[in-house]
Amino acid sequence: MAFRDECGVFGICHQAEASRQTYLGLYALQHRGQEAAGICSGDEKGLHLHKAQGYVADVFTEAVLDALPGDAAIGHTRYSTTGGNVASAAHPFLIHGRFGQVALCHNGNLTNTEALRASLITDGHTFTSPSDSEVLLALINRAQADSLEEAVVMALRQAKGAFSLLILTEDALIAARDPHGFRPLAMGRMGETHAFSSETCAFDLVGVQYERDVEPGEMVVVSRKNGEIRSRFPLPKVQARPCVFEHIYFARPDSLVYGRSVMVARREMGRRLAMRHPVEADLIVPVPDSGVSAALGYSEYSGIPFDFGIIRNHYVGRTFIEPKQNIRSFGVKVKLNPVRHLLAGKRVVLVDDSIVRGTTSKKIVQMVKEAGAREVHMRIACPPTTHSCFYGIDTPKRQHLIASYMNLKEITEFVEADTLGYLDLEDLEGCMGDDGPGHGKGFCYACFTGDYPVPPGE
Repeated sequence: MAFRDECGVFGICHQAEASRQTYLGLYALQHRGQEAAGICSGDEKGLHLHKAQGYVADVFTEAVLDALPGDAAIGHTRYSTTGGNVASAAHPFLIHGRFGQVALCHNGNLTNTEALRASLITDGHTFTSPSDSEVLLALINRAQADSLEEAVVMALRQAKGAFSLLILTEDALIAARDPHGFRPLAMGRMGETHAFSSETCAFDLVGVQYERDVEPGEMVVVSRKNGEIRSRFPLPKVQARPCVFEHIYFARPDSLVYGRSVMVARREMGRRLAMRHPVEADLIVPVPDSGVSAALGYSEYSGIPFDFGIIRNHYVGRTFIEPKQNIRSFGVKVKLNPVRHLLAGKRVVLVDDSIVRGTTSKKIVQMVKEAGAREVHMRIACPPTTHSCFYGIDTPKRQHLIASYMNLKEITEFVEADTLGYLDLEDLEGCMGDDGPGHGKGFCYACFTGDYPVPPGE
């Protein structure tokens, strides 16, 4: 799997240890971004910010959390889309402006960032980072509005593309989601405490009860003074198109995303994959960790035994020092290792969530064959990825997506599998309950179809 994770956001209000609860929430969302992390908290003295590049556990120490007092906080764990992996692009962003102190963190990607940035620069604004999230803050600060809440509304009406936002001010915690609902944002409660998160697995860790999702186009305002919570829908109503890849790959399987169990959806993808692409084999092996749930579903339907024939080293960071002597497929081998006694002489079905460039899949197939597998059949729990994403997922340019320029036979030969089968789009829609009235309109499938709800650059 070569897709990069997107970002995770977490926020909490009316909680005595808000920054520590946010730290735990980000810890649960670490899979969504490993490049940088940040928390902004608020007390009666104002807002307090700490952010840096690195994992959550490395960025925050006891001393750092002690310096983030208050009963409200927002946090972010980042993988770069717009802005690249630079320290200045870490979230949250904090400004001291017309409406006092305002902090913002953002999951998603605006499609009209460059046009907005150019207009703001022409008007004299200076940016400190290449992030589209800083553009949103600038729009808020420059809005011709009488209140911060109205300024946020005016800014969001200018933004196009994907955004699930958390905004912390001196008076409120605000959550907002773009009209298409591309990126997830759940809300929960624990007594008087209100919380928001990209995924519900973070709620499980801090003891918050999931209530519902922030709806597409909705803005939820929680007063920091009296706990009053208000909802409004200030953005134009359009057909919701949440990203289906959350269920295919990004989200943790123990989460509810868009109110649906990720684990249940992935196992159903595996069952339908087995139904659509059966094969005589001895062993079902997931590509760790992204293929595990689908592989379980494939095994359940096919009756072929499931086992962990490939083991992942979970303690490998994003980068490592390679040996000077060239070792074939070293980058894959340092992360994944075959269990030879399970694979030797077997006909193996390798199950993964997707194929992007194809180079990693090829190395994994080679590794399994070198471990003694007699046959290797690849099964992919989504349709061929033929188009880039512009809504917050770091996909390669289209010309680098193998399915955009190779047919099934050519991809099979490239990855050196004996056979290759993808989940059909129709089956994926069925797994997501999107096969009834309005067939195929409930989720965004643009990476498979090129049907972009918001055209790139607009």
